[in-house]
Amino acid sequence: MDNQNPSAQAPTASRDEAKNHPSRGTLTGVVHDNTPHSTHFTVVGNHLAQHEALSLTAIGLATHIQSLPAGSPVDIRSLARRFPEGTTRIAAALRELEAHGYLRRTRQRTAAGRVVTRTVSCNRPGRTSAPSPRPTRGNGPPPRPEPKPPSPRREKQEPQPRRREPQEPAPRRREERKPRRRAALPAVPQPAYPTPDLLQTAIGILSGLRRTDARLLISATDAEHLAPGVVTWLERDVTPDSIHRALTTLLPAETLRRPAALLAHRLTAQLPPLPPFRPPRPAAPHPLQNCDTCDRAYRAPEPGTCGSCAHSP
Repeated sequence: MDNQNPSAQAPTASRDEAKNHPSRGTLTGVVHDNTPHSTHFTVVGNHLAQHEALSLTAIGLATHIQSLPAGSPVDIRSLARRFPEGTTRIAAALRELEAHGYLRRTRQRTAAGRVVTRTVSCNRPGRTSAPSPRPTRGNGPPPRPEPKPPSPRREKQEPQPRRREPQEPAPRRREERKPRRRAALPAVPQPAYPTPDLLQTAIGILSGLRRTDARLLISATDAEHLAPGVVTWLERDVTPDSIHRALTTLLPAETLRRPAALLAHRLTAQLPPLPPFRPPRPAAPHPLQNCDTCDRAYRAPEPGTCGSCAHSP
């Protein structure tokens, strides 16, 4: 038998490119040609770069935001000026990042009174920045504080101060809440000559509306506001019955929260036009009379003497 030589070199194994260098053996897929960075780089976790639920736009936008220095603008308009995706896609990507915890957007009011949006970028959702504990010497836990020795008991007792009797707290004064001011009624048409008789007639028309519909009950203040609008209708030769029908017909079926506002709207929107101009008729001439002195004919309302005879001596 041949003797084995344990110090002999083993035969060189054949080099399998696919086994020793899997990246070179594959014909499909990405091949990395990486160069280590020493400056101007950003560390991005694979939980973001390979996120299964985020879109490619959201992943790229999150990477861009994490690479920016603090204080850089990351609103939709600034990002739309930087990238060609447009405001719609950028806004959708920001909502994705906010839903998955990579962004936190809150609205805050500045000292000048303006409301601004504060954006916080989280490179690892679920963890918040907290102050790190102080380093301790050695690998062991930090030393516990030594308990303070009990103070020696005094021999002489100090006089105790007198206890003040508790005073009854003064009753809190309730803040008087000012009642909310109701919105002003809409303006109504103003008449040319608001005489007292016309205003009284207008108040009567408004107070009679509740007899047709109980929902049209209005206060005296509202009636005084609406009365000039009704007088404007009366000046345009509209009868009180016609005004009553115009304000009470075709009312809505639901509850009227403020009937005076509805009446003011109708008085303005349904205002009739001015009546046609009618020239005044000429007065009829006086009848002919015979003068009692000269027997001449003249016109006068009653018989007597003419003007010449009346002024003659």
